[in-house]
Order: sequence, then structure tokens, then C-alpha cells
Amino acid sequence: MRRFTLVLTFAAALPAFSQTTKDEMVPMRDGVHLDTSIYLPEGNGPWPVILTRTPYGKDGMMFGAASRKKYLDNGYVRVVQDVRGKFKSEGKYDAFGPDMEDGYDTIEWIAKQPWCNGKVGMDGASAMGIAIDLAAMTSPPHLVTGFVNVASGTRFQHTNYPGGVFLLNLNEEWLRMVGVPPKDVPRPIIRTYDDEAQKQDMRRYYSKIDIPMYNVGGWYDIFLQGNIDAFTGLEYHGGSHARGNQKLMMGAFGHRALKGDLKYPQDAGSLAMGDSIRWFDYWMKGVDNGIMKEPAVRYYVMGDEMDKSGDKSAPGNEWRTSATWPPPSTATSYYLTASHTLTAAKPSGHAKLSYVSDPKNPVPTAGGNNLMMDAGPMDQRPVSDRPDVLKFQTEPLKQAVEIAGPLSADLAVSTDAEDTDFIVKLVDVYPNGYEALVMDQPYRLRYWKSLLTPEHVQKNKIYPIKIDLWSTALAFNAGHRIEVLVQSSSYPRYEIHSNTWMPVKSYDQGVKATNTVYLDGRSKIVLPVTKIYSSEATGAAAR
Repeated sequence: MRRFTLVLTFAAALPAFSQTTKDEMVPMRDGVHLDTSIYLPEGNGPWPVILTRTPYGKDGMMFGAASRKKYLDNGYVRVVQDVRGKFKSEGKYDAFGPDMEDGYDTIEWIAKQPWCNGKVGMDGASAMGIAIDLAAMTSPPHLVTGFVNVASGTRFQHTNYPGGVFLLNLNEEWLRMVGVPPKDVPRPIIRTYDDEAQKQDMRRYYSKIDIPMYNVGGWYDIFLQGNIDAFTGLEYHGGSHARGNQKLMMGAFGHRALKGDLKYPQDAGSLAMGDSIRWFDYWMKGVDNGIMKEPAVRYYVMGDEMDKSGDKSAPGNEWRTSATWPPPSTATSYYLTASHTLTAAKPSGHAKLSYVSDPKNPVPTAGGNNLMMDAGPMDQRPVSDRPDVLKFQTEPLKQAVEIAGPLSADLAVSTDAEDTDFIVKLVDVYPNGYEALVMDQPYRLRYWKSLLTPEHVQKNKIYPIKIDLWSTALAFNAGHRIEVLVQSSSYPRYEIHSNTWMPVKSYDQGVKATNTVYLDGRSKIVLPVTKIYSSEATGAAAR
């Protein structure tokens, strides 16, 4: 049954659209109706429309009068909708499950209304940004553009199971926050990259998406690689109207305030919020405001932030632009050695190092790209000296090294268990010993062939694996060390592995795994080096 409510706000000068605020129950293709607020600007319509779909409550403070003012003042209808099953919207809530179809239906319903000129754009961050990506995958005829903050369109790989490992803190804690308690199921949760998982993978839809999109992400945000992949995928592989019309902005911030001793300047995050009105004005109104004449990519290079007053020569901590992502760089390998060093010289021989991973005593999480817990470049010293963590460091750098782009780690590994995880961390070690986490990502060994085909491993057999460490932009200052940590748990960021092939009802049924990394030249981290500074330019830090 449809519900239509008029909020008593009137503008006498608008005979065709006298109600400036409406609340509609918008029908979906299966008969479910979604509660939708519509705010009309002053003047004579019809107008272009900016839509946001949210699980957080369209009537809350997030979407109050102040937040919609910028849209209305600039001549846009503002539409905010509660997703299926939330608040007064009908149906059962299933986080993002129906958002492709519901997004399409909502956009096309809006386009038919007398106050809409047929052009619909979408704006939103986090869950609302994911809703934009999912709607875009269905190619609604009247969706003109999207402005996506901190969100990913590839759920399995970026938000659910990076490297095949369940991202526990993001998924279960966030679902609990939105009213969906986690299921009491055996652990670890095993999920193959099957047809259902692939349905909501933006990579499958690049060629079908034919709209310009602006992606904004943060180097310590949980969705950072999702923003980057959406940009690169559509910029180079999208429809004819999408290619060459994408924008990317990456700043030094996370989903929440960063924790740790490093304090990046305010403009490292504030500039990265982007100017959505300029974007919408260009694509939805044809205003030639110069936005598309600017470089396609703007990114913040992080730098030495421990004591800027003591080192005026420290590079980084500034915004850069590029015509492409990644910017030009040289893939540079740093090899892990038996002496716990990280070196540009490839080692030889048959060295190896082992550690024991105990599911009853996991390595605690210390910062990183988290959502529901402390995030950011936090100090790794509380965990890096544990016996179940392998540490590798360069000598103090004589020259600053700047990197920008995708990171990866190649490891040759074995285990005496049926299955196990490996986690690699990239760390910036300050002269005072502070170990600032840059990035960490996991890999489940059963996926040594691919995420499509989990396969048993033979005990103590060596397997080469490649860990996608996502991306960053950072200048390691002179006097710092580059560090790599290898471990097999990081709880509660990642779900603990029982080190068994089948999930267990209790971690009391889990087993210890002796995990080995082979240091014969096959284990390395590969960094995208964009610049090596001269000794003179970074002399203060070197001294």
C-alpha cells in the first residue's frame, strides 16, 4: 500500500510544484515500497536530481537541513531514500543484496516525475557510496553521473574476503551496528569467489557502465582500493562516455579519525572531500567550470610526520596531480633475507625462517585500514617482536624514497597444517623506533591457484604466493627504515584461521601451524618508486 505525506512547507511562487517537501513510498519491481524524501528547490522546475540511498535513516541528522542546503541552493532536487527493510521502507533488510535492482528502479521512477528534468545523479559516502556503484552496474538510462566517497564496487575482494580471508571487524561489527547480529557459525568462514559473489563485482560491469564518476578515497580507509579500481576500470575500460571522464582524489585519512603518533595536516583530508557541486554542475547542467580541464588524478603523498619542526627538508606531505593512476614509477624489489634484513640485493642459498601460529593466541591488530576499530599508521612495536611475527628491515635510508601506486609481496611459503593464512605488512620505521603501519593485507593458502578454486596444500611443500597490498603514496624519509612484517593473524581485523581445512565449532579444535618463509630470492616486496631524493635534499634527516 502506498503512503503519501505532505509536510506543511509551501512556496507561493511555485504553482506547478507547490510542495517543497514530499515523502513518498516508491514502488520497486517486486511490489515492495521504499520510504523516500523529496526536497524541491525554489523556482520553477523541472530540475536535475541528486539521489542518496542510505541504511542509516534518511530522517536523521546526517541528512538534515544543513546537509541538503548545498543541493537546493544550487538548483537541484534532493532525494534521500531508506533502503529496503530499514526504518519505514518495506521488505527485509539484506545489506546491499537488492541494491542493484532497487537503485535502478528508484532512479527510473524519479526520472518520470514532473519535478525531474530526466537527469539523475547520485552522491554518497561509505554504504551510500557502495549503493551508487551497485546502481551504476545496472546502467539505468537516466543516471547521469555519480560522486562516490570512500566506497567500493567490488565487495568480495575489497570488503568481504580480501585474499580469501574474512574481514571480520568490518563485516560483523558493522552489521551488528545496523541491527544484524552475526551468525553463530563454525570458523573460519570459507567463501569461494563463486557466481553469487561475482554478481556484485564492478569489474564485471566496466564496459556496461557509461557515465562519468568521481571517486574520493583515503590511504587509511577500509575501501581505498575500491575507489582506485573504480576509477581505473572506468577510465580505461568503461563505456565510450565513461572512458576519459573519470576523476580520482586520494587523501591521507581513514573512515574515522586516525590513531597513532602521526598527525597529518588538516588539508590532507579536507581537500580530499572534493567539490561535488562543481562536478554535478558540469555533467548535469553543462556549466563550463573547468573541472574537466584539471588533471584526472589528485593524490596526497604522505611523509615524515613525527616531528616536522625538526626536519624542514622532509619530502612528502603535499598534494600531487597526475594524468593517470598509477603515476609513472619503477617497480623496485626489496628481498627478505635470513638475517632479517630487507635488501635490494637478491639473496641466494636455501635459507628459511619459521614461526608457530596459534589460533588461541592471535597477533592483535594494531591500526591499519579499519572501520569499526582504531585505524591509521599506528606503532607496530607492541606486536612486531612477537615470536609469531617475522621482521625484516632495510638499513637507515641515506636518501628519501618516494612511492606511489600499487604494492605487492611475493612469498615462497609452506605450512605443516591443512591450511593457514599469511599477512604481510609494510611499515615506515622512524629514527626513534616508531613503526608506522603503512599497509597490511592477507592471503589464504588454499587459494594458491586462484580464488575460484580452493585446493588442498601438501604439508611442508613450498608454494609461491602473491599478496596484493593495495596502494599508497608515501615518502620514506632519509634516516628511516623500510620494514616488512610477515605473520598469520591480525585479530580482530581479520578472522582467526583454525589452521584446519574444515571450519571448527570452537577454536579449541584449532591447531598450531608451523609456517615457513623461504629466503632464497623468491620472497620480496615490490614497491612503486617514483623518486629517490638526493642526499643534499634530505640531509637534515640523514644527520
